Order: sequence, then C-alpha cells, then structure tokens
Amino acid sequence: MRRFLPLAIALAVAAVACAVGSLIAIRAGAATPSTVYAAPGDSLQRAVDRLPDGGTLLLAGGRYARQRIVLTDRHGVTVAAEPGALPVLDAAGLTPPDDDAGVVQIEDGSEVTVRGLEITGYRTSSPDATPVGILVTGSATRVAIAGNHVHHLGTSAGGDGGNAHGIAVYGTDPAAPVAGLAISGNEVDHLTLGSSEAVVVNGNVAGWSITGNRVHDTDNIGIDAIGYESTIRGPARWTMANRARDGLIAGNTVTNVTSDGNPAYEDDCTCAGGVYVDGGADIRIEGNTVAAADIGIEIGAENPRGRTDRVRVTGNLVTGSRPAALAIGGYDPDRGSVYDITIEGNTLRGEILLQYHLHRVTIDGKAVDR
Repeated sequence: MRRFLPLAIALAVAAVACAVGSLIAIRAGAATPSTVYAAPGDSLQRAVDRLPDGGTLLLAGGRYARQRIVLTDRHGVTVAAEPGALPVLDAAGLTPPDDDAGVVQIEDGSEVTVRGLEITGYRTSSPDATPVGILVTGSATRVAIAGNHVHHLGTSAGGDGGNAHGIAVYGTDPAAPVAGLAISGNEVDHLTLGSSEAVVVNGNVAGWSITGNRVHDTDNIGIDAIGYESTIRGPARWTMANRARDGLIAGNTVTNVTSDGNPAYEDDCTCAGGVYVDGGADIRIEGNTVAAADIGIEIGAENPRGRTDRVRVTGNLVTGSRPAALAIGGYDPDRGSVYDITIEGNTLRGEILLQYHLHRVTIDGKAVDR
C-alpha cells in the first residue's frame, strides 16, 4: 500500500518525480528509494537505472510502448507488476539490434527477479537479430523468472539465420555459470522461432529448474536444454562448462508445437520437440504433459562432437505426437551420442523412435542400446 508523506518529504519526492515521470518512492525520506512505481509513459530504463541494488520496480497496469529494460550487473533487484496490475511491455515498432536482445535483459548480476509482466510484439525480419522476450546472459546467479506472459513475437527471416525465443538463458562465461535459475509459472505462446526454441537454457547453465510453465502454439521446440553450441567458443566449448546441466524440467504443459511450415526448415519437417535435451547432462524430466507436438520428448545430441548424459524421464504424459511420442539418439549417423538415459513410468501414446548412438539406455527396465 502507498503511504501519504509529510508535506516537506512529499515536496522532495515530487522534485525527483519530475525528473523521471511519475515514479514515486514509498520509503519515506529515503535519499535513494528502495521501491519505485512506474506508469505508462515513464521511462522504464531510467527507473531501473536509479533503483539501488536491493530495490524493486513495480509497474502499474497499462501499455508500455517500444521500451526495453536492461539490467547489467545488478544485485537484489526485482521488476514486477503491482499487485493486481497487468503491465504490457509492447515492443512493436522497436528494431532489435544485431545478435540476441531481450525486451527484458539480465546480464550478469545476482538475485534478480522478473515477475508478472506481459511481453509482446518484438519482431524482426533480419537474419542477424534474435528477438527475445526475457533474456538472461553472462554468469548471473539466482535469477527468478516467474508468472510472466510472453507471446506474439519472433522472426520472419527464413533459413538458418532466423532465430527468436520467448525466454532464453545463455551461460556465456566459461569461468562461471548461470546458477540457481528458476523459470516458473510463465505462459509462452504464439511465437515464430525460426531455428530456435520457445524456452531454452544453453551453455554454462548449472543448477536450474523449468517448472509449471505453459508453452503452446509455437513453430519450433517448446522447452530445450542445450550443450556444445557456440554459446562458448574456444577450447571450453567442448567441456562441461558449455552444457546445460543439473536441471529439472517438471510439471510443464506443452501443446501445439510443430515446425510444419516453419521457413527455417526447407523440407517442411515435422520435427519440433515438445521437451528436448540436446547435449545437456544430469537432467530430470518429470510429470510434464505434452500434447500435439511433432516429437513429444526428445533426447539427442545434434553436434557430432557432443553427447547427452544421465537424463531421467519419468511420469510424463505424451499424446497426439507425430512422428513420435519419444525419440532417443542422434537423428542421423553424423550426430552425437546419448549415454545413461532412463525412461520409466510414462504414458506415451504414440511411437518410440530409437535413433543412432544409444549407450546404456533403458525403457521401463529394458535395455535398448544400439
């Protein structure tokens, strides 16, 4: 609840508010307020920049047009909707810069929370730009992305150059991971992803969870944990430091995920996984519901020098998939290998596709190595 301030303090706060729109401090008399409010028309970046570490920015309901928020090396900062409010960060009309760029972007830092925002409209036709609803990069620790709605954004660039994400976490520092990450209770939908994924952890990301999210109506992979891509370059690319690991994917609902018609795939393949592990390690996939995905759950390793290790898939429900409810292994002989995969106690309504380079794989106690 906002407090009424004594007149002298109120005048001082009003002077600050004149400089930054209608931002209001709720810590009476604080030289640098620990909590500020923003309303449509305010500059969100200016609000975040004046917020101290340990502070909170609360957004009133309404449309925030053509704005991004970049949090660089911030600690203990929360960006959230006011209770009961629905702030919409509408990035329509913004031109994404080359490379990856988030409407909300977290670079390094610790104890950062993004909660209760609606994010939409961020689009590109450039093969050099990757628009993202919420992006985490660097070596951030203890980041929480909770209760947001990311929808109707993406890329129209065809071929391998087109990429976009709803929520993406890229651990790009070989010396320190993105650690203690929690992605929970978000809705991510109606995305045009090109060659990419709706929700992804990629590279040096350790000790993470993706739980209780709804991902639907996307033209490529729903949830993905990736290793061995060029997220980290040089010798560290081929080490554990470039693998999403020690993770949990649980209690998510993934529906209507298909790459059929996606211009990034010239052969019109129906090959989008609802939940996918590609080069990750030590990951549990538990209690998810996947319906009408091309491949319900996929465990593979796309990079020929890569591998996927120690994945346990239990208690999931997969229905309506084509061509397979479950696919395990490299999708052609030139892909990588999978090791120590356990599949048990799932309801899989559809085919099981056993592919290349399987090692120590069991399905309900039966070995299926090949």
